[in-house]
Order: sequence, then structure tokens, then C-alpha cells
Amino acid sequence: MEIRAQRVGDSLAAASERLQRSGSETARLDAEVLLAYVLGIDRSGLAAHPEAVLSTAQSDDFEGCVRRRASGEPVAYIRGMKEFYGAAMTVDPRVLIPRPETETLVELALARVSADLTSAPRDPAAAPYLVWDLGTGSGAIAVAVAVELRRRRYGDAVRYVASDVSSDARDVATVNIVSHGLADLFTFSLGDLTDVEPAPDRPVDLLLANLPYVPSPAMPTLPIAASFEPAVALDGGPDGLTVIRRLLPELPRVLAPTGACLLEIGGDQGPGVQTAVEDALPGWGCTIHSDLSGSPRVALVERDDG
Repeated sequence: MEIRAQRVGDSLAAASERLQRSGSETARLDAEVLLAYVLGIDRSGLAAHPEAVLSTAQSDDFEGCVRRRASGEPVAYIRGMKEFYGAAMTVDPRVLIPRPETETLVELALARVSADLTSAPRDPAAAPYLVWDLGTGSGAIAVAVAVELRRRRYGDAVRYVASDVSSDARDVATVNIVSHGLADLFTFSLGDLTDVEPAPDRPVDLLLANLPYVPSPAMPTLPIAASFEPAVALDGGPDGLTVIRRLLPELPRVLAPTGACLLEIGGDQGPGVQTAVEDALPGWGCTIHSDLSGSPRVALVERDDG
């Protein structure tokens, strides 16, 4: 059933029915977001004017969007953006779509930076606090942290390194960094985990990483939307911890003596990550933090005496 030129309310009803049949669990929301995108308004405008008539061009554009969503393509890729921690992030199939649960990592990062910078007087001559977002993808985590710290008026007290193994991800992250007016605070590095060029010129105070952590056997069971995302950003090996295990031995080299690492993990991976830290980093601690749903989501790794 095609969605031709008609009223907003009728278009939404037809699209919702079509998307529900295709398997969307959020059919009405998907339809509203896509129609608002086509019309260049917010969703409240749809509710306020259900009798408004779409032009033929608008109807055709909406039809194309709904067709793509019915095939399983994520709404974020169709729109070319995703809201994350209150900021609009450019996304496309070159990068993972930022998830709401990743905002837990952002919250913990903000709390850590604030605590480190306000717990004791800071030498005005000291180098800026250095945050490294490793495996940055779209840059969403680092950009969200930087935007919020700018709002809190931290100014030049914090600088950032964003790195990824993918040059495609670098290009997307650069768009997000520049579009939020943060280019003067960022350095981008390209490479695998901590083997990057250019490398940070000193140990970092806080390392953030949302590395692949989906177990390989679970990849085929992910929602169809995930099949549009880069598998390399999701597949974490047999138990999901292969890439994380590769990173852990590098932490003593790249972290400052009082530095810390925040790692996003899967909801059932807390014990496995704690064991991996014990094996790779004797004398270090690992604290697991839960997201808003109560699921383990972030591992804080740091020296026990840090």
C-alpha cells in the first residue's frame, strides 16, 4: 500500500499500519518521527494539525522513508541523525547508532571529570585534563561530554583525543565535532586501540571506550536494524570480551597515575570483565555501574591506590 498525497492524520495511520505489519515494535513513533522529518517540523506539529494536506512531493518523500523503515533500516540512518544526551549527532551506516544506555557512560565521565577538577586546587600551569574517547565511532560520547562541560563553563580546562580504527568513522566524528563548535578542543587519531597516530603526547586522565561487546554467537539474533550497522562495531568475539581483553594490558601505559578507564559492557558481562581485570591488571580495581534500567552497563577500571 503506497502512501500518497493526503492528510497528515491519514498518512500517519497508513504508515503505522504498514510498519506494524513489517515488524516494527514502535510503528506509530517511527511514522511520526519520519513524517516530522519530511515536513521539517517536530512531532507536536503533527498532532496540532492532523488535517493538514501533504503535497505530492512530501507524500512521495514520506513513502520512500516508510519503505526504507519497513525493510528494517533504522530511523536514525534514514534521518541521518540521532539525538544523544540532548545533542543531535550525525550518523550513517559507517558508524554505530548511539544507544540511550550509553548515556550512563557519559554521566559517569562527567562526574569523574568534575570530581577530579574540583576536589583540590589545580595548578594554573598544569596541562589541561585529558580525556581519550577510544573507538569513538560517531564521536557521540566525547562530543556529549564536551558539550556538557562547556555548558558548565570548564572552558579550556579539558581537552580531548578521539580515535578509531576506521577512517570512515573519523570522517563522521569530525562532522559532529565541528558542527558542535568543538574542533579547537579535539585531536583525532587513527589506529587500533591504543596503537594510534598521532598518539596522545602524555598519559590521559580519563579513557572512555564503547568497544564491541556483543558475543559472536548472538550477532544473528540481534534486531534486523542492527544488520545495517557496521558489524566490526558490534562483534566482540566468542564471549564479547575479546577487544576489551586486548585493551586492558595497555591501561598502565596510557593512563596517568590517578587516571581511570570507563568501559561500556553488556548486561551480563560484569563478572567476566572483573575476572579479565584481575588477570590482566593485578593491583587494579574494577567497579561495575548499572544503567537506569538496573542492568550492569559500565566498568570503572583504575589502580587500587589511584
